[in-house]
Amino acid sequence: MKEMAEVRELKENRYIIIDNEPCKIVSMTTSKPGKHGEAKARIEAIGVFDNQKRSVIFPVRHKVAIPIIDRRVAQVISIMGDKVQLMDMETYETFEMEIPDEFKGKLKEGEEIQYLQALGKRKITRV
Repeated sequence: MKEMAEVRELKENRYIIIDNEPCKIVSMTTSKPGKHGEAKARIEAIGVFDNQKRSVIFPVRHKVAIPIIDRRVAQVISIMGDKVQLMDMETYETFEMEIPDEFKGKLKEGEEIQYLQALGKRKITRV
């Protein structure tokens, strides 16, 4: 899910979709309008799921897509090597995910974790 917003409405630490990837805005600078043009904004952002740095330049009146990022809580059902089976505490949906390197060995069955969900992707954020 996503919504639209003008570039001039964006701020640092908010989110934007670049190359079909939700990204967190790290820095944003705007230039003055030229003689025959309008002001432009340079946006530096880091991918939420892949941690890649991306930068784009848009006119400030350009409409861009903003991802709807859902912060959710899930319970660890079972751990199978590099994968973990989770159950969402609100919808009771069960699903499997890869365990990120920073959480390997820290997950325990029966405990609750926090995860992000956006554009059909999920990522564990806190144990």
